[in-house]
Amino acid sequence: MIRALLNKRKFDTESDRLGPDCPFTHWRLYFSETMVALCKRKFKHFGNNAAFRPGAYAVAASKISIGDNVVIRPSTFLFAYPNNSEEGCITIENNVLVGSGVHIYVSNHTFSDKTKPIIAQGHDKPKSVTLEEGCWVGANATILGGVTIGKNAVVGAGAVVTKNVPAFTVVAGNPAKVIKHI
Repeated sequence: MIRALLNKRKFDTESDRLGPDCPFTHWRLYFSETMVALCKRKFKHFGNNAAFRPGAYAVAASKISIGDNVVIRPSTFLFAYPNNSEEGCITIENNVLVGSGVHIYVSNHTFSDKTKPIIAQGHDKPKSVTLEEGCWVGANATILGGVTIGKNAVVGAGAVVTKNVPAFTVVAGNPAKVIKHI
């Protein structure tokens, strides 16, 4: 039992992830000073006045950049690609609003071989995601690999974004479509 706890503590401390499934580090997210120190150590970049709230997840945190004045809210899931390449990164620029429950994925399961179970086919090539300065991603939106959300664009709550969103536009729906220009 003690060995298992020590192994879990080591994993939580040394792994390239954050989230409620890592209780030995997750508690630090409840306190501003320890949250900032942990995030500056785990993320590729963690900006001034940024926050990563308890209940949020980050996988491959070393490939995720979070800009100034960005708050990652509870139930948000940031899934960068856990390898050493430059592909599969997530970049969130300054002054971006991210609603609760937003999911960002840089790759997807491969399912092109009908003779194999999907679980045995691996993943597609990862494609980075960028949220440009001042954009707003509404609660429970999903953003898939290769997408850039343009400057000051708005992604409606619950939208599924599969293509780039131009700057100064509003998108909504599944799949997300431009519904308005700002």
